[in-house]
Amino acid sequence: MVIDGAGRMAKGPALLMILGAAFAVSVVSVSSGAYPLSVADILAVLTGDLEDEIASMVLLDVRLPRLVLGFLVGAVLAVSGAILQGLFRNPLADPGLIGVSAGASLAAIAVIVLGGTWLGGWLELAGVWALPISAFIGGSGTVFLAWRIARRAGQTSVATLLLAGIAINAIAGAGTGLLTFYSSDEELRSLTFWTMGSLGHASWDDVAMAAPWLLLSLCAAPFLARPLDAFLLGEQVVGHLGYNTDWTKRAAVLIAGLGVGAAVAVSGLIGFVGLVVPHLVRQTLGAGHRIVLPASALAGGTLLVGADCLARVVVAPAELPIGLMMALIGGPFFLILLLRTRIA
Repeated sequence: MVIDGAGRMAKGPALLMILGAAFAVSVVSVSSGAYPLSVADILAVLTGDLEDEIASMVLLDVRLPRLVLGFLVGAVLAVSGAILQGLFRNPLADPGLIGVSAGASLAAIAVIVLGGTWLGGWLELAGVWALPISAFIGGSGTVFLAWRIARRAGQTSVATLLLAGIAINAIAGAGTGLLTFYSSDEELRSLTFWTMGSLGHASWDDVAMAAPWLLLSLCAAPFLARPLDAFLLGEQVVGHLGYNTDWTKRAAVLIAGLGVGAAVAVSGLIGFVGLVVPHLVRQTLGAGHRIVLPASALAGGTLLVGADCLARVVVAPAELPIGLMMALIGGPFFLILLLRTRIA
């Protein structure tokens, strides 16, 4: 894909703006909340000059892991959305399309509702890791199932993959509804907040568990840039350009599923990041995936951290679920974007 000099010059300021926004949002995120911290307090804690134990605990044990986890989750969701939109050649594709989010949600809700009965042994074995590990297994399992259904005669059908994702979403939704129906009031409150998405319980343990898989997904995604560019020209063109079509499909689905499964495992269901961010990046910087993938990662992480900051302060000292905040921000914004595109 050829990019002229003017195109390169146009991309530079846009990327610098995203970088500046990421830095500003990060500073605001760690300083805002029920216990406000000034920039001087933050620097003093990081350098060890501040003896306020509460400020140190809030910054180091609460807000920094929340910032890191939020940025990684947002980056992975956006990159996964960019990958699937390029693979399916559909700007409305998102990580939930192939059933990964629904599968992860079903597994996590099963642990919440059945942890005291059928899954009691699993809770004793895994302890505090039971829910995130279950969500990760559920999300990865649904990706593998959809991929196996779409495989035939050594080839992966994108159309069959989409239909398998729709079916898996329906089945997982029915299972989630059934478990919700049989849950107690306490379990219902817990799973309601989990299905709306939240970073409120983020800790360094969560970062340690999810970061390897999230970073693996982010680091593997750029290797798909050129094949995904070829997919934009049509699936038949991919083979003519020397790329393995089936390998590209398989790698794209597995990378997206791995990342989203890990993200849902630690943050619950968060929508619109994987749909809105890649769409905006393509409109601003063009369709080349060598730019779209890293820019989506940076913009997605910034957006989710900013939304999480708003969720903490808009009804302080209470906290809105971040999935609800993203729906309130992303839904109207994307609708306005679609209307402007249609008018244009």
